[in-house]
Amino acid sequence: MKYESFVFETSFGVAAQLGASDLPEIAFAGRSNVGKSSLLNRLLGRKNLARVSSVPGKTATINFFKGDGVRFVDLPGYGYAKTSRDEKKRWAALMEHYFTSDRQIRLVVQLTDMRHPITADDRTMLDFLEGSGIPFVVVMTKADKLNKTETQARLAAVKEELQGYHPLEVLSFSALKGTGVPELKQAIESVLE
Repeated sequence: MKYESFVFETSFGVAAQLGASDLPEIAFAGRSNVGKSSLLNRLLGRKNLARVSSVPGKTATINFFKGDGVRFVDLPGYGYAKTSRDEKKRWAALMEHYFTSDRQIRLVVQLTDMRHPITADDRTMLDFLEGSGIPFVVVMTKADKLNKTETQARLAAVKEELQGYHPLEVLSFSALKGTGVPELKQAIESVLE
């Protein structure tokens, strides 16, 4: 797959705007400020294709990137405490519509912050993915923020935290160093074959 060929296609903020799905989709989900945009930029070999925000909860739209016969879908970050109730309702409706409309979702890349245990919001998303039968991988971001001992401890702990879930893979990832990029590309390509 030619990851460098991807371009920003469109962005939607309300469910009614979502068009039909005519290509396989790889969706990227996770808490606000978990590093979805940084991961996408690293994966696609670009600096600013996906906008990186310094303010958590800023991505309130579903953003579509198209390339090489597939779409990458950057879902809005969840779990930001300062979001208003109306905004959370809009977000929930948007997400529900995305996942329940007849889309060609081949994989969800579920991002978690490697420095912290999996949160209640992450579990809600994992429960949904597990229950819906959508294939998913868990990608633990910000791996460069931990030393070797801390990394080993988190990798051991996450096995316990993910008991009862069946991700295709669990990867550690660093946008800074590129850790996990080849493994993530392999996971994406295997579901598109």
